Amino acid sequence: MERIPDIIDFNLKILFIGFNPGIRSAQTGHHFAGPSNRFWRLLYDSGLTNEKIKPNDDQTLLSYRYGITNIVSRPTRTATEITKPEYELGRIELKKKLSIYKPKYACYVGIGVYRQFAIRNDVRCGLQNLNIIHDVNDYVVSSSSGLNTIPLDQQLSFYIELKRLVEQQFN
Repeated sequence: MERIPDIIDFNLKILFIGFNPGIRSAQTGHHFAGPSNRFWRLLYDSGLTNEKIKPNDDQTLLSYRYGITNIVSRPTRTATEITKPEYELGRIELKKKLSIYKPKYACYVGIGVYRQFAIRNDVRCGLQNLNIIHDVNDYVVSSSSGLNTIPLDQQLSFYIELKRLVEQQFN
């Protein structure tokens, strides 16, 4: 299966970081493309975007100064298929990307993503107390996967908080 290219640039307000592409994303070549994935809806409903972007238009994020990458680039059906060596390599590559591009916020789309990256278990949604990369704020939201059982309004509250933090920083 094809790997999906990052949507990344310098001067990003937010770089969203997922586990890895799902099968549907790999098939389409676009991030968060699974039909039950709530990522695009959460961005719109929180006000982070003023339009509900479709996965096919994921490059539109750059116009908002947002980007997307993953801790692991290999597509899988579920994150449980990711191996320990893939996470180790992914950690190194993600640290490089964050150090080079320096987004203001690294938003980990899933508590497990941040646990794997930071090698910490004491992770909750929201702004983290410690940042892994200097000058990059670590922020965690719950997974946008349709398999996530956390109620949508609870998930949305963290995206709304992220929007507030970004607005404070850039307005």
